[in-house]
Amino acid sequence: MKRKIFISLNIPERDRKRLARLAEKWHDLPVKWTKEANLHITLAFLGFVMETDLPEICQKVAVAARKSTIFDLEFDEISLFPSAEEPRAVALIGRPSTELKNLVNDLEEGLGISYAPRKSFRAHVTLGRVRKNKWAELETEPRILEKFSINLPVDTVDIMASDFDGEEGEYALLESCPLI
Repeated sequence: MKRKIFISLNIPERDRKRLARLAEKWHDLPVKWTKEANLHITLAFLGFVMETDLPEICQKVAVAARKSTIFDLEFDEISLFPSAEEPRAVALIGRPSTELKNLVNDLEEGLGISYAPRKSFRAHVTLGRVRKNKWAELETEPRILEKFSINLPVDTVDIMASDFDGEEGEYALLESCPLI
């Protein structure tokens, strides 16, 4: 059997609650909002993977995680992502982080999914996905740009499965790999 797999940084529950409450102010917009329990930072998307390959993936992620020391990520705003002109999501945007870039490079190299090291990697948390057709029908395009400072600890990298029952996805933690 195949499962949809991604590598992520999961967000502490109290911070997920804060983000979900803050996003409520925009709930009248044509956006499919992310369930609070599913808020996370995606580091790598592996797609559909055979369950028999998961132990090897978990081992490779654990090795990559052990190359990084614990660090914090700084986030400073909520805005349309990737841009206000071509929005695909409403997201919490992080500041550039050398530690995160190095971690993502180690993960991609270890998993064999990268051909060249990234020069940068800026984290974001997708709060909701813009419903493109309904967004285009709005008389005036909304502008979302709000300062929101939060520091998130990074002490583990998580291997997640995205399981879908109907329209709503549920994320399942398969393995958590600690940083040193």
